[in-house]
Amino acid sequence: MSARVFFYVQHLLGIGHLRRAATLARAISAGGFDVLLVSGGAPVDGLALGDARLHQLPPLRAADARLKELARPDGTPVDEAFKVMRTRQLLAVFDAEHPDILLTEQFPFGRTQLRFELMPLLDAAQDRASAPWIVSSIRDVLRRTASPARVDEMVQTFEAFDAVLVHADPALVRLDDSFPAWPDIKDRALYTGYVADSGPQPPPEIDAGKGEVLVSAGGGAVGAPLLQAALAARPLSPLAERRWRLLVGPNMPAAEVAALRASAGGDVIVEPVRADFPALLRNSALSISQAGYNTVVETLCHGDRAVLVPFGTARETEQADRARVLVERGMVAAVAPDGLSAASLAAAISRAWAGPSIRSFPPVDAGGAAATVAALRQMVSP
Repeated sequence: MSARVFFYVQHLLGIGHLRRAATLARAISAGGFDVLLVSGGAPVDGLALGDARLHQLPPLRAADARLKELARPDGTPVDEAFKVMRTRQLLAVFDAEHPDILLTEQFPFGRTQLRFELMPLLDAAQDRASAPWIVSSIRDVLRRTASPARVDEMVQTFEAFDAVLVHADPALVRLDDSFPAWPDIKDRALYTGYVADSGPQPPPEIDAGKGEVLVSAGGGAVGAPLLQAALAARPLSPLAERRWRLLVGPNMPAAEVAALRASAGGDVIVEPVRADFPALLRNSALSISQAGYNTVVETLCHGDRAVLVPFGTARETEQADRARVLVERGMVAAVAPDGLSAASLAAAISRAWAGPSIRSFPPVDAGGAAATVAALRQMVSP
């Protein structure tokens, strides 16, 4: 009988967390495990899971871009009755699964808004006669603005965990740069390399996006300012004569999409996000994007030159820190989250265009999915 993995993920604003979890679930399932991905965010159409199963909890999202408060998809605040109902459902599914491994995405190093259900889940796992391995799955950069008390809480909660899988290449980004309590967790930490999406893609068009400027903003929930700035920066940039392709994420409001199309002008394509995004990256002259984990990994694996415009707030520092590391290494150009304008973006495009190709640097370790499967297999081996 296959070892069973219970994989909890919660996306709050964009869909990047769910996309990476789906990639891992697909790989873990292909590696011989019976995987249940339990998602607490809004359902996403077309999620490629391979042989992994999906359980959708009553969905929650962030109330706004600050990511501090939770809401239901229609914006209704989350009350205690809803939390109790969702926690009961989560525990019932866990009890029915009898997993050999409990895998939590980001928690306890993030998603602390979900402690109301995740702490009971940890208790249920530890209370089982045959307790599962308890493992955290985290990205390369953590939020630096967590208070010392919150960091202490993370470390204390992590005492219940057997390991943390850090999906990063330590030759490029190290977790201790963003997590001050690294010495307290490093003995149970394993770098896997980055997790690159290897899901099904349409047959490649050899010349798809050839020589274009590719502009993307992830799921699109907070992407409109970047796409609007790209249109305004185009005539100011050294690539004004190229074709520009703007990819619109599924979470961008229809009114914002219509406004982009109305102001796009000639030789500018505005279209939904495409499944052949890696092929477009490979063929593009330059990519302009936010600095979310998945997009950056794809850019490092496939791109030539890139400008990163990280989403960020005073509280959310992850994307800005990821972009800063790559700028310091000379791999990309960037615009600060609070400094986006047509002029600043055009200047960054000029810097990236005059700078070295990403392909001139040593390849990033993007074998995180396979390394994760190997680590989990070792845990459950007799």
